[in-house]
Amino acid sequence: MAHSGYRGDEKPQAFFINDKKITVVEILDMWIEEDLHDRTRKRFFIMKGLDMRRYKLYRDESTMAWFCEV
Repeated sequence: MAHSGYRGDEKPQAFFINDKKITVVEILDMWIEEDLHDRTRKRFFIMKGLDMRRYKLYRDESTMAWFCEV
């Protein structure tokens, strides 16, 4: 689940890991990385979940898919 801001950028509000819902309580950092060779773009988020753990998620802008790095 994501929320679009005034520019239309999506920010995660909640996500699932192994069928467990993690609610985002705070976005600690966010940035965009772009590959110079194939011009793919990823939007990264470091956030704190309701369980007080930190998570790193990114969205692949070409496929519009979300991924979690644990």
